Amino acid sequence: MKSAIDDQQLTQLALSACRGTPADVERFFGAVYADVQRFISHLDGAHRAEDLTQETFVRALRGLPAFAGRSSARTWLLSIARRVVIDRYRSAARRPVVTGLAEWQHVVERSQAGAVPGWEEGVALTALLDEVPWERRAPFVLTQILGLSYAEAADALQCPIGTVRSRVARTRAQLAGTIRAAERPA
Repeated sequence: MKSAIDDQQLTQLALSACRGTPADVERFFGAVYADVQRFISHLDGAHRAEDLTQETFVRALRGLPAFAGRSSARTWLLSIARRVVIDRYRSAARRPVVTGLAEWQHVVERSQAGAVPGWEEGVALTALLDEVPWERRAPFVLTQILGLSYAEAADALQCPIGTVRSRVARTRAQLAGTIRAAERPA
């Protein structure tokens, strides 16, 4: 489901923001904020999406003067968002986790992925996508949820279009198999 503003209009907003006023920057970021937050939420869970979205826009603001419009602004921002999520995982992997045994339940409960409240399908999809490896989850979210074309997703992920297609197909097969297995009588 693509947002109301198309890629060409969004790219024009970004180019205006590059050489314009703070109001131009605000219009550009406001037009794509929900897409970036939804993408991050599907990659990393809703519980950290707001912080990672903010980090994405901080990085985008720093890089905005260099944006030349060679790709769509949406693709440019989603690739920044993807790197923000990857950097968070790398940072967390380097940091040791120390906790007392008595606190284990609290730690586990805090680390559970949140869901979008009020949307049963969103909750179910988030749970299903948690089982999909990250390298296959990103292309699926970009193409099947955010509505990007395979070429746009390949550009955002910096990989060949065939890789995106095969990862989306494998993810679909995995999700369908998981659903079929859950629906079988015990």
